[in-house]
Amino acid sequence: MHQSREPRPDQGPPTALDATGLIGAQRHAPTVAVAVTGAETETAPEATAAGGAIGRLAGTVEKLRRQLEEAQAHAAGRSVVEMAVGVLVERLRCGPTEAAGQLRALAEQAGTTPLELAAGLVNQSAADKISEAAREFVARAADPASAGVGVRLRSTEADALSGSDTAAAARAMLEHALRPLGAVAVAIWAARPDQSLALAGSAGFADAEARRWRHVPPGVVTAARRALDERGPVAYRTLADAAVPTIGRHEAGGGRVAVPAGVGGRLTGVLEVCWREELPPWSQSLERQFEVLAGLCAATLETWPDGSGEDGPASGRLDELTRLVDGLLDPCMVLEAVDDGAVPVFVIRHANPAFVDFAGRPAGAVVGSPLLEAYPLAARPGNLLEAVEDVYATGAPFKDPRMRLAAQVDGVPLTADAYVSVSRHGDHVTVLWRLEDSTPKIARLLHHAQRLGRIGGFEEDLDARQVVWNDTLFELHGLPATARPIPLDRLAEHAHPDDRDAVGRFLRTLLHHRRPASTAFRLQRADGVTRHIRVVAEPVHDGGPERLSAIRGAYQDVSAQHWTEVALAATRDQLAQTEQQAAERHRLVLQLQHAIMPPSDGPRRLNNLEVAVRYRPAEKEHLVGGDWYDALPLPSGQVLVCVGDVAGHGIEAATGMVALRNALRGLAATGAGPAQLLSWLNSVTHHLTDNVTATAVCGLYDPERRRLRWARAGHLPPVLTRGGTAACLPQVDGILLGVVDRADYQESEVELEPGDRLVMYTDGLIERRDQGLQASLANLVALSEAAPRAGAAALESHLDHLLRFSGADTDDDTCLVGIEVR
Repeated sequence: MHQSREPRPDQGPPTALDATGLIGAQRHAPTVAVAVTGAETETAPEATAAGGAIGRLAGTVEKLRRQLEEAQAHAAGRSVVEMAVGVLVERLRCGPTEAAGQLRALAEQAGTTPLELAAGLVNQSAADKISEAAREFVARAADPASAGVGVRLRSTEADALSGSDTAAAARAMLEHALRPLGAVAVAIWAARPDQSLALAGSAGFADAEARRWRHVPPGVVTAARRALDERGPVAYRTLADAAVPTIGRHEAGGGRVAVPAGVGGRLTGVLEVCWREELPPWSQSLERQFEVLAGLCAATLETWPDGSGEDGPASGRLDELTRLVDGLLDPCMVLEAVDDGAVPVFVIRHANPAFVDFAGRPAGAVVGSPLLEAYPLAARPGNLLEAVEDVYATGAPFKDPRMRLAAQVDGVPLTADAYVSVSRHGDHVTVLWRLEDSTPKIARLLHHAQRLGRIGGFEEDLDARQVVWNDTLFELHGLPATARPIPLDRLAEHAHPDDRDAVGRFLRTLLHHRRPASTAFRLQRADGVTRHIRVVAEPVHDGGPERLSAIRGAYQDVSAQHWTEVALAATRDQLAQTEQQAAERHRLVLQLQHAIMPPSDGPRRLNNLEVAVRYRPAEKEHLVGGDWYDALPLPSGQVLVCVGDVAGHGIEAATGMVALRNALRGLAATGAGPAQLLSWLNSVTHHLTDNVTATAVCGLYDPERRRLRWARAGHLPPVLTRGGTAACLPQVDGILLGVVDRADYQESEVELEPGDRLVMYTDGLIERRDQGLQASLANLVALSEAAPRAGAAALESHLDHLLRFSGADTDDDTCLVGIEVR
């Protein structure tokens, strides 16, 4: 704190020097609001009118409640005033008492309250998120009466940070900052490392609703969980639009906003604000206010005893205890006693790596749940809950070498005998158990396997003529448990007439030949339902192989499997038809390609050019695409050489290729240059084809001048080989065909010499998944330099060499056109 200083003679009184500046700052500050005072409140008129002791008591309670709310608001305002006094001590170099007097005098001169002036001074000095949010709000607000956001946020900050717990911070946010916005409830969630959420504090919800939502297990998608996952605010106009579970759905089913809270980039929780009506109009100023309140939440969560902060003593004790039980070889879980009124609630906080639930559930299904929610049958007298409560109350450890543990999973009660040990460690209780043996577990597994597999067992005593069925077998036959079981010799009477011969063969093998047998038949039940059944049985010999005393076996309902096989057979037929259609489409594509581009028997001679072509289809039939090439003499005496590639595969790409190739042939007869031909071809592609795009390179060779004019439309550049050295022709600009309705293309000209070789190709020759385009082009240039340069069929050997040693791995079509000047 700064010491009080007397004003220097040349300075004058601090008020005279600084009042104008401070008042001006207040007039421009973003905080103009009516302060909440702590005036005395009279007894409610409803209480006096009620009469009697009950009416007076209700009036007294109402009066005390209002006084408490006003005292809390006044305390928050007093904290803001104290901060402003500190600002004046720093600016005026005076003592606290004089600074407080200066604040009151300045408020009178400015025509405002001390709290409003104090909030403005603090905002101006702090220049933090609260002052920024207040400034933006005032700048955007059309109603001056709503400009008290700075006072509200400062009061919220003072009340929240001076409160005793997170619940007090939630109440302060609701009363000071959120109720003026129409909100009716607020929840502060703490994010835990196991992806669960804990309700650290709330206001505006009923106590029962808050208790019900005190823990949200991992994997439950709530508004708060979405805000954490998206790392940003999540807003819903109403909860009906959200379609997610969340707290207060019936109390505040209107608008909902969830804002993540964190410190230094680490998210520690979420602020969730609730409205009874629709969400108010969203704005940047409103979002800034919620961010400020989320920052206050993060500050309170850092000191929350069970929060994500690392300094909480409860969290430290739990960490030590979990490290201890993780070293045990027997299943062990850690319970925490949570105060919930007269009787504590025990919540499962941790399960060690050796944890094996005797009900067969994973540890994640029980951790985070109250003990009675995970094990409802533990509340039985003499069961686990009673032992835990006694240990927590007395501190004395408990051991039982044979306790009957009980649980209910999917409506099925499960029990197991186990050695149980319970001990207390502060606010936590550890429960360790060791199952006695695996016999009950195996019996339960067999029971559930039979139930899930719809298998019913039977045994028929041939001597006593008695038949024993289990419960599942009665269900398969559609009979009540009190009905008389059906013996094997009457089984054919309940089978479909077409299946009675199969049942007869089954019985002869089993009863006459006395060998194990099985069969499948349709069971016709008394209720009219037909089920597909498989029966397996074996004879039981007593006193020798000739004496048959009993039959044991099982029935299994295979109706679902039967209908699955029927559906699978239909699917196979449909798939075969689809494959046939696909094969036919592929055959048509190949025929179309061969009709347009027949395999070349050898090089062609066009004036002083030798032209050779190669086409390599895709290795996979479904990848047959739209690669095309052409080389023909024109009426002008020039030679047209071109290569193109239509995007896509299949018959659509092939038909697009035919359209473009024929269109280019017709356009070339006009005598236009390659750039103009590609411009016209682009218009044809855009307007006269169905969503086709393609690349192409087009060249016109003048035999008399030995000059080649060429242009490209998004295609790879040709490769020129001269005297054993190869290089790509310098690229010219040109967009893909069919992208826009009009496009201009650049044209380039190269003078060729006798012996020069020029190769045009499609991307299937060079593309690789593991390297870029420039590296692939460099490999093609190196292959061209290594190709044969002499011989009768040197040009064809050159193309074959490129195809054979190309490193392409995309299984795409490939077209090559090679020309050599003579």
